[in-house]
Amino acid sequence: MSKRNSHENKQAARERLRAERERQAKKDRTRRQLVVGGSVVAILAVAAGIGVAVSQMGKSGSDSAWTAAAKKDLVKPANTAGDKGTEIVIGDKKAKHTLDLFQDMRCPICSVFEQNVGGTIDKDVKDGKYKVSYHVATFLDRNFGGVGSKNALSALGAALNVSPEAFSAYNKALYAKDNHPQETKDDYAKDDVLLKIADGIPALKGNADFRKNVEDGTFDKWALEVSDAFDTNKDVTGTPTVKLDGKKLTAPDGKNAPITPDQYNKAVDEQLKS
Repeated sequence: MSKRNSHENKQAARERLRAERERQAKKDRTRRQLVVGGSVVAILAVAAGIGVAVSQMGKSGSDSAWTAAAKKDLVKPANTAGDKGTEIVIGDKKAKHTLDLFQDMRCPICSVFEQNVGGTIDKDVKDGKYKVSYHVATFLDRNFGGVGSKNALSALGAALNVSPEAFSAYNKALYAKDNHPQETKDDYAKDDVLLKIADGIPALKGNADFRKNVEDGTFDKWALEVSDAFDTNKDVTGTPTVKLDGKKLTAPDGKNAPITPDQYNKAVDEQLKS
């Protein structure tokens, strides 16, 4: 092999290597942009209690039914408060302390939180330790596409219209391990899925008014108002977020929501003593 051919071969090899590096760099940049642009960090580190980050992207407006719902007259469920019915409070309204719970119905960590800590919260509410104010988002619809967060929130409104107890039971059922879909799957966009889950709750099973309100989207406009109210909480950067008397409760890492009963009880006790 001549020196010239050897030089040309080496040069060609260097060019192929450079091109491959450029392709890989471009691929890496694209992947980073998708992660950052989507504004969702759904790392299921349950022990650390890492939540799903809230996106501030605007509504896609791609679903015609929900675009139309935004223009309809507001129908507020019973057992709500506030001008637009966006205040959802469960428990004794006279309770001295208030637990604010921020969630999205498609959020996987919210599901884990409810499965692990929901029973503790139920007991505390029953004991009068605090009341719970629910703030429900729909940002995962914006991030992943679909309408499942909005549709499940509207169905929760139909349950709340029945009773606060029905709301709590349905919220728990929607987050149950056997029912809750991956956040990328838009299962809660389907009314039949939501109604099937509701059949496990005595107050909702066979309840004609509840079924009609779910199927007719009676509380769709209300769901949008609740979502908009959630978005006004600029200090809430992910779900689940839990506050007691306005102060965030965190796991031992000082950042994420407490995801186990022990973590939760410790955070609550420390806040109540402060």
